[in-house]
Amino acid sequence: MFTIGFDNEKYIRVQSEHIRERIAQFKGKLYLELGGKLFDDNHASRVLPGFQPDSKLRMLSQLKDQLEIIIVISAEDLERNKVRADLGITYDEDLLRLREEFMARGFMVGGVVITHYDGQRAADAYRQRLTRLGIPSYVHYLIEGYPHNVELIAGPDGFGRNDYVETTRPLVVVTAPGPGSGKMAVCLSQLYQEHHHGVEAGYAKFETFPVWNLPLKHPVNIAYEAATADLNDVNMIDPFHLEAYQKIAINYNRDVEIFPVLDALFRGIYGQNPYKSPTDMGVNMVGFCISDDQVCQQASHDEIIRRYYAATNRLVCLGDNENEVRKIKMLMGQAGINTDMRRVTVAAKNKRDEMNLPAAAIELQNGETAYAFEELPVYSEDRLTKYTYTVMEEPVDGYTIEIDGTDTKQMTLSSLRRQIGIVQQDIYLFDASVKDNILYGRPGATDEEVVEAARRANIHDDIMKMK
Repeated sequence: MFTIGFDNEKYIRVQSEHIRERIAQFKGKLYLELGGKLFDDNHASRVLPGFQPDSKLRMLSQLKDQLEIIIVISAEDLERNKVRADLGITYDEDLLRLREEFMARGFMVGGVVITHYDGQRAADAYRQRLTRLGIPSYVHYLIEGYPHNVELIAGPDGFGRNDYVETTRPLVVVTAPGPGSGKMAVCLSQLYQEHHHGVEAGYAKFETFPVWNLPLKHPVNIAYEAATADLNDVNMIDPFHLEAYQKIAINYNRDVEIFPVLDALFRGIYGQNPYKSPTDMGVNMVGFCISDDQVCQQASHDEIIRRYYAATNRLVCLGDNENEVRKIKMLMGQAGINTDMRRVTVAAKNKRDEMNLPAAAIELQNGETAYAFEELPVYSEDRLTKYTYTVMEEPVDGYTIEIDGTDTKQMTLSSLRRQIGIVQQDIYLFDASVKDNILYGRPGATDEEVVEAARRANIHDDIMKMK
């Protein structure tokens, strides 16, 4: 059975209280940059057993009447059609998913800011789509020399050129589908604009990891480095915090490196900086809510090993992340662990040796192990397809497969199939009209649904240009 190591209810309570205190510090107006995932935070739930994937959203529900949300997306990510790796959907679709989820939970969503804008066609098309959906959108431009050209940035040709997002609530949460979206720049631009509208707003950062009040080499913090090994993030002692307070606090390289620039920007906007260190900017209380440190250490060791296997799998499939694999292997050495220290690793290897087939293992919540192994390679004319069969040593009572809370045993085959999309490895166009090709995914779709599907795939404008 899994053991709890994190007090989730305490976290929701103390974190919301701390954010209220920070709002009061800035005369009742705070822009809160939200790093990581607002919900679907599966990494946190793995390294802090007891942390729920939607804990941050539940915590912010305590502040719902004071809060509104701005969602940020980069024009560069729209142009690249960037995909969120954990969910397999593009950032533009995930933004709409996030917005719907927030609104379904009663949050006020103020609008969408498209950052890094420089005339990208994909960004223009997305703005048109947002307009059709009745969603207000704003543009923030690329600024030459950002973030170091402070004189330009904190002036009329920098932040002053950006659209101003008018907000009405004391707490404005700025979030995004993924990293590199420009959330911090949006917050700072809004501070500049608010200042010129006579409002002295504040800024704070809400990052779960690294945990500032855990040791630098604590497994929870090492697991964060493993999770961001592809970004080459490095945890480090915050030198500004150490100098100001003679106390050790943990931050990561990007925040430490950008702090002198932020300091200059704050002084350029307000004439002073309310913070003495990047750690000061944060509001994270997660470290105070660990209830069993040993449980969290073990869970973090498991996560580091899981990240190692995920990275080596990508190396085999894509061959472009050798540095990521090397770094995680180094982090495993720092943590004093190896792959055989994870139960499912040993179980899978034993099953492989027993069956003489490649095998995988998963630990169920009741502590039992289920196995899957590959069998019977089948050749097609252009590639090798493998069928994987899942085998459980003994059936486990009380487990079901659900979709949106409904047991699949209660569904008809046709209704179940309607919930499943097809993503083929090879792309085919049938000898038929464009409409018929789109209808392949849902034969009974209306004309309006066909048009909307084309728009979501960013091909509607191209279709309309066809003769």
